[in-house]
Amino acid sequence: MQNPGSPVQCHAENRPRARYTERAMQSRSGNEIRELFLRFFETKGHRRVHSSSLVPANDPTLLFTNAGMNQFKDLFLGAEKREYARATTSQKCVRAGGKHNDLENVGFTRRHHTFFEMLGNFSFGDYFKREAIQFAWELVTSEEWYGIPKDRLYVTIFEGDAANGVPRDDEAEGYWIEAGVPKERIKEYGLKDNFWQMGETGPCGPCSEIFYDMGMEAAETPGVDLPFGQDDARYVEIWNLVFMQFDRAAIVDPDTKKTSYKLTPLPKPSIDTGMGLERVSAVLQGKVSNFETDLFTPLIERAAELTGVPNDVGNASLRIIADHARAATFLINDGVLPSNEGRGYVLRKILRRGIRHGRLLGQEQPFLYEMVYAVRDLMAGAYPELEDSAARVAKVIGAEEKQFDRVLKIGLTRLNEDLKGDFTGAKAFHLYETFGLPLDFMVDAARDAHVVFDEAGFEHAKEAEQARARASWKGGSQKSASPAFRELPKTSFLGYKQLTAPGAEVLAIVKDGVGVPAAAVGDHVDVVLDQTSFYGDSGGQTGDTGWFTSADGNTTVAEIVGCVLPVQGVRAHKALLKLPLTVGDHVRTVVDAERRDSIRRNHTGTHLLHAALRAVLGTHVKQAGSSVEPSRLRFDFSHFAQVADEELQEIEDIVNREVLVNAKVETLEDVPIDVAVNEYHAMALFGEKYGDKVRVVKLSDGFSTELCGGTHTSATGEIGLIKIVSEGSVSSGVRRLEAISGFGSLDAFREDYAVAQIVAQIAPAAEGSTASEAFRARLTAQEDELKRLRRELEELRMKSAAGLLDEALSKAVEVKGVRLVTLRADSLERGQLRTLVDNLKQKLGEGVVVLASAQPEGKVALIAGVTAGLTKRIQAGKLVGAVAKLVGGSGGGKPEIAEAGGKEQAQIDAALQAAAGIAGEMLG
Repeated sequence: MQNPGSPVQCHAENRPRARYTERAMQSRSGNEIRELFLRFFETKGHRRVHSSSLVPANDPTLLFTNAGMNQFKDLFLGAEKREYARATTSQKCVRAGGKHNDLENVGFTRRHHTFFEMLGNFSFGDYFKREAIQFAWELVTSEEWYGIPKDRLYVTIFEGDAANGVPRDDEAEGYWIEAGVPKERIKEYGLKDNFWQMGETGPCGPCSEIFYDMGMEAAETPGVDLPFGQDDARYVEIWNLVFMQFDRAAIVDPDTKKTSYKLTPLPKPSIDTGMGLERVSAVLQGKVSNFETDLFTPLIERAAELTGVPNDVGNASLRIIADHARAATFLINDGVLPSNEGRGYVLRKILRRGIRHGRLLGQEQPFLYEMVYAVRDLMAGAYPELEDSAARVAKVIGAEEKQFDRVLKIGLTRLNEDLKGDFTGAKAFHLYETFGLPLDFMVDAARDAHVVFDEAGFEHAKEAEQARARASWKGGSQKSASPAFRELPKTSFLGYKQLTAPGAEVLAIVKDGVGVPAAAVGDHVDVVLDQTSFYGDSGGQTGDTGWFTSADGNTTVAEIVGCVLPVQGVRAHKALLKLPLTVGDHVRTVVDAERRDSIRRNHTGTHLLHAALRAVLGTHVKQAGSSVEPSRLRFDFSHFAQVADEELQEIEDIVNREVLVNAKVETLEDVPIDVAVNEYHAMALFGEKYGDKVRVVKLSDGFSTELCGGTHTSATGEIGLIKIVSEGSVSSGVRRLEAISGFGSLDAFREDYAVAQIVAQIAPAAEGSTASEAFRARLTAQEDELKRLRRELEELRMKSAAGLLDEALSKAVEVKGVRLVTLRADSLERGQLRTLVDNLKQKLGEGVVVLASAQPEGKVALIAGVTAGLTKRIQAGKLVGAVAKLVGGSGGGKPEIAEAGGKEQAQIDAALQAAAGIAGEMLG
């Protein structure tokens, strides 16, 4: 790979094309190719499912969505059920962090991208290998669809693994031959290439891949004609078909504690396929590089315009800008914002890499934000949400460009300082990672400063950082749902309309993750019923608590301390049994009504706050998380700045006006999601997964409409009062409100009233002023008085210290012909200490000064001064650093004056006494 520190041309793609005798494929646009794929599978009975967010919903194992199957993961694991068994998608994906990281390769190869689209078809226990292979071959080769010549295609199958007891995939081979693939074009490979698993445990199985021969002009070594399997540049994988047919379970030997794995056939094998849109577009458009397709050329052209260079698809910097603009636009659209951790940190690296390559092309001004509109114009047909978000995304990128410019300037200052000292590879990597200074720039700067660049140290620090990044997002294998829950029917939820469910049948009792037929008094178990009134933890709303009682309600069978959804639609009640319970028993569910009412008030309150925030701050505000508890609500939202007190008051006024209006809260069940979003204009919340039918919660006056499965008041007036109690930052670009309602607001009012009464006694309000104004005036007056007293005290201390100067000068010692003065002056600020040093240097004429001061909290301040004529013999920075070690500290600075700190006040006098010896050693 060529050095990314300077503009690079990638001319391998510009070699002459070889001529082929077979029929030419019909050239199609990237948008047409995407649509053809989805339409083909719709004709095969598949449900077209919109791409999920790049931020995986409820999956801690992933940094970003990186495959089409991510949004269906719970379906494959048996933890979710949907109305359809066949699906097709074009999924947005990012691979730029954690375990899957293509960032450093992007721009310098033909096919690496940070953002890409994965076309896929999926079967959830419906069809399997035969149909998947037939569908794939038909789509790829039929002239009605893609029409790729068969003699340019190869297929791979799994060769088997005897050591692990996995047979060769003879089935797949037979089905490929049946579909029309010649046997000699079917190759077999091992576990590394042709076996897929979700994690250490869980669903797994063999896979088959379809490869396309790009021809001799794409050969890795020009002019060298290698067979399939020996030239990865020429033979391109365009489709991977995964046959999920096994469940991989870990078995720990009780004696040796060693772990082995066992593969068990899944009861309902499934299909997961993935075809990269960018790769297949290159094939169908007759291009060797993905960057030559119409998915990139308009972006590269716009990047050239913005940077003022010729439009050249072989320019690596232009490629990087085009690719990174796509990734950044979609990531920010999906709620990720630049920050110094997690997903935001990866986004920041993508943006800064794009900005840096703009600078390599000579563009010093912000430009990357303009690329957002080019991405929108190119991709809004498939992703219409870009039309609404483009302005917001551009604003975020523009702000990041300005911030990076400031950071670069700081980084250059730090680099110049570091080059004067010990410039290690670790320091260079810190400047590279934190301030974005290019590696080649630092190498050149070091050479100019006659400093040897520590390349090995830089690479070591880089590898260590990459290891930390991988560890922080290594995630884990997500286990399949317990069989005790997986096969149960959905629980009928009655809790929207009633707090009790009489005659609920016990379908399952789960103890320590294992289904049991019965449980005893005192057992902590999960109980699944056929129907319930208990709401389970979901959508940010905490689950209900309450009781199971006998049919007549007179006897408590169990105390319910929570309710969760281990499998979508199945509610598990966290129960402490008061009586024995057996599968098949019938109980009466009773929700704690007072607690539910508090939760309902707070949940409806979050909807009001969301609408009010958008009204006051702007429509860029989107929910980024919430927590609805009985005692309070927490609402996280996207916003770039602290919310001003005046804005908070306006938001609070708006929501409470809506409470007083007493608008009816309407709920609409089983609304098609397209109708909910496009006709009702319901807000779909970031990070949530929605089915085809959704529940809409709207206010009768139109103030708020959201997709929501939670419990709500029947009218806004039931909330009573909403009081915002705090506002603050969660992370870069995300703010958090906390608020209370109902009796919580009343309690807060009473507490505030009690405080106000005390304040009134301390600072009685004059006529015409409020208690808060009077108290504020009293505090201001006291603060002014404290400032005056502090000034007087500092002046007294300074006078006292100044009176010691002559005494200190009289005690000066001569060290190798140089006069040295030491002085202890406690409780002075550093600015005052520097003044004393300057005064002593002036009185000395020529000499060295060392001052020490005991500071608050047990700290020590040290300052050393050297007159200008002596700095070639002794430097203040080195002297003060050596003295600081004696008080448990460190420091340094300029040759004429330098500061240090320490933490051992008991050693101050000894350190000052040792100063003469230290100075003597330095004077030589």
